[in-house]
Amino acid sequence: MSRAGQQTFVYDRPPAIAAHASIVGPKEGQGPLAEWFDTVLEDDLLSQKSWELAEMEMVRRCVLDALNKAQLPSEAVQAMLGGDLNNQIIASSFAARTLGMPFIGLYGACSTFAQALVIGSALISGGYLENAACTASSHFCTAERQFRFPLELGTQRPPQASRTATACGCALLTAEGEAPLRVTQGTVGRIIDLNITDANHMGAAMAPAVFDCIAAHLADTGRSASDYDLIATGDLGWIGRNLLLELCAAAGLDMPADRLIDCGASLFSREQDTHAGGSGCGCVAAVSCGWLMKRMEQGELSRVLVVGSGAMFSPTSSQQAQSVPGIAYAACIERKD
Repeated sequence: MSRAGQQTFVYDRPPAIAAHASIVGPKEGQGPLAEWFDTVLEDDLLSQKSWELAEMEMVRRCVLDALNKAQLPSEAVQAMLGGDLNNQIIASSFAARTLGMPFIGLYGACSTFAQALVIGSALISGGYLENAACTASSHFCTAERQFRFPLELGTQRPPQASRTATACGCALLTAEGEAPLRVTQGTVGRIIDLNITDANHMGAAMAPAVFDCIAAHLADTGRSASDYDLIATGDLGWIGRNLLLELCAAAGLDMPADRLIDCGASLFSREQDTHAGGSGCGCVAAVSCGWLMKRMEQGELSRVLVVGSGAMFSPTSSQQAQSVPGIAYAACIERKD
């Protein structure tokens, strides 16, 4: 593995995405991307006693689905990298406990899946691992309890708020294999804080970090946005995507609007009344492992930059009137023809 510029890893042994799996909840299954997901849940409680246990079960099923596609037993997995939005990332860690895999817990808020791809690919390209299961999840009900109010209160959300996706995605990376998709580069973003204090306004809080990460990636690699079939952010929603385009225009960074999509803005339709769109760790994970990777395998797309974005705040920091800083990670996925 080598470096390009200040923030980008170049994976000289680019890991293959041997298999990938995606699971979404009932509302997500009514959205425009429904046909691209492997599993659409009929019951977002998954027959569990709590929403948190339901999210853990969703992670477990998603990881096993990816392993079954690759015909790899769980005991052969050398590391599971993942996280979620719960305190102490309990959905991921409890799933790892059940699966019995070596576990590297990550927290990048909604950027966690891209973070897992960047780190997992580095470990494989550097020769430290032969395979890694990269995953991230979120659940609308656990996130509402974690960051806002229990559902029983029926609290209304403001128009700029997004809806946390009930979703999970898992990509199995391997050092060897004939799978057509490869992770070729990864860019580690910086914490960017423009003093947004509205904890509901995730798009505004994260858009500056996404812009900074994309600009760093393009500068490090010497590429332009037009060198990618798609730049897929997650999850800025409709408002944040528009803000990102404004930031690009103000900085003179050429960003063709037809090449910039946002996973949160793609997961739901406007008619589903999710306000600013979708969010949550599982949103970019499921959309990437479903819609994007399947389109790449079908030959529709050859090179995609997945830019996961996260709002780095907690209930405590919000109650103490702290601002909401953002972070982003970018993973370049290419189809090997």
